[in-house]
Amino acid sequence: MIGLWTAYSQDFLLWLAIGTTLVFALPIFCVPLLWARLMGWAIPRETHLAIYFGRCLGAFILIVEALMLRAALTGEALLFTYQVLAAVALLMILVHIYGALRRIQPLSETLEIGFYSGMLLVTLLCWPL
Repeated sequence: MIGLWTAYSQDFLLWLAIGTTLVFALPIFCVPLLWARLMGWAIPRETHLAIYFGRCLGAFILIVEALMLRAALTGEALLFTYQVLAAVALLMILVHIYGALRRIQPLSETLEIGFYSGMLLVTLLCWPL
């Protein structure tokens, strides 16, 4: 299973980078509270900490996006980028399962378990050999 679609490893990264940059990274980095509202989160009265953490998370997502874009366009650090991507997917699955079990997140976040599980599966299928 691992690497079954290796020929598409760079194409997958390019499309994933474009999609996740537009849907996650830029909105979380630029307008974290608007993104949170759209995802169904209740916004606290005091928002400075939420904005700070949102921008920090967005910054780290942008780093992963840059890794994916570089590997997609040049092939440089392709295996490393896939290792990072698999780690991100696995940890995000765990984070979202925890939130779902504790019932401390909106439905949209629980549904992301499926997104990250699918991302992990396609990451493994496209793994560069």
